[in-house]
Amino acid sequence: MKKNQLVILVAAGLFIVFAVGGYIYKQQRAEKTQEMAKQAESPLSRAYAQTLGPADAKVVIVEFFDPGCETCRMFAEPVKKLMDSYPGKVRLVKRYAPFHHGADKVVQILEAARLQGKYWETLGLLFEGQHRWADHHSPNPDMVWQLVGSLGLDMERLRKDANDPRILAIVAQDIADAEALGVHKTPGFFVNGKTMSSFGLEQLQTLVAEEVRSQYGG
Repeated sequence: MKKNQLVILVAAGLFIVFAVGGYIYKQQRAEKTQEMAKQAESPLSRAYAQTLGPADAKVVIVEFFDPGCETCRMFAEPVKKLMDSYPGKVRLVKRYAPFHHGADKVVQILEAARLQGKYWETLGLLFEGQHRWADHHSPNPDMVWQLVGSLGLDMERLRKDANDPRILAIVAQDIADAEALGVHKTPGFFVNGKTMSSFGLEQLQTLVAEEVRSQYGG
């Protein structure tokens, strides 16, 4: 056998080995993530996480997001409409992955607003005014304080709570969990622990529909 042919065969063999190894790794990781979805506490699910939808819903969307991420803003309303398509069957769990510079500070403000019962109002306002405070992916917390001032929050308490060690721990834990789950871009979605074959709203809708059929029949 000629040397060139041998090199080609060896290269092909190595490619197959790596391809099979990569496939097995992805399968094992997918199985592990789906198992996490059944646990009360895991990198996928934390008791402190903000949720929307019934606690007994059999289909759970976990979303790792960054309030400074434009794509996260674009997905916010479509995800709510997707949930409305399956009344009582889908729950949304919000997790943080503040990858943009300074976004962790904005997350702290959001969590502090949550302590005053204004989580969803604050998140909606952050997305609505995102073009102002997150222009060119450079969050401006000072602008965020101006925005949330219109929500009737106790601003003195808000500033104090934003730096509470408990809130800092939540942000740190979510960042660690995102890393453990391989979330490197936002938004990152898991549906009952499963990931989309590729990123996109249609793919998310398809995965949710499949899980609703699997869990509820029909």
